[in-house]
Amino acid sequence: MPNLISCDSGADKIYVHSGISATITTSFASPSTATQGLTFDGVNLISCDTGTRKIYVHSGISATIKTSFASPSTDTEGLTFDGVNLISCDANADKIYVHSGISATITTSFASPSTATQGLTFDGVNLISCDWDADKIYVHSGISATITTSFASPSGEPQGLTFDGVNLISCDTSADKIYVHSGISATITTSFASPSTVPSDVTYDDPIVIWYAAVNTPQNVSATVVAL
Repeated sequence: MPNLISCDSGADKIYVHSGISATITTSFASPSTATQGLTFDGVNLISCDTGTRKIYVHSGISATIKTSFASPSTDTEGLTFDGVNLISCDANADKIYVHSGISATITTSFASPSTATQGLTFDGVNLISCDWDADKIYVHSGISATITTSFASPSGEPQGLTFDGVNLISCDTSADKIYVHSGISATITTSFASPSTVPSDVTYDDPIVIWYAAVNTPQNVSATVVAL
């Protein structure tokens, strides 16, 4: 069964939930003391840390680190994966970066919707971001700076986002809660307490969601027709 994964920058821990619930099946230490962002690439967990200014690729969903590389800027807070490329956001530079695959190489970047973008997710078509200053969640047009719609976050400090294939999930550090939205909207169907007091980000470990994201990501595709 796919599970929600959350990180807490106060406890310096990463938690694996039982499904999408408050029940924790296991936890392990974060790579460093200021883990702010998480995503999942279908095989491995990826985290970012503002203290070390690094992005870490874990071995599966564990504390073991396979590799790491420098963040694009000084305050990388959120991560997502579009099925092909890693995407990160920086609350200091007010930018969103598209990486080349899962690497330090940046292929493009664009301005964040507001001044403190903390979390990112991808729904298979559009990037979604949340901003701590504006207390808003933004739906982008594809992976771009263009915003098609926005709505109020559930509480005053939205920190992280993920998508489970149907519903948006957000976490908030002022409420110490994780919220399950109805689809991608401001309507909350359920919420539960975060494992500790500073929920920094959430991700969802379903490879099917990653596959869906990958097949819906615009890519350059060529084909060779062979006569039989």
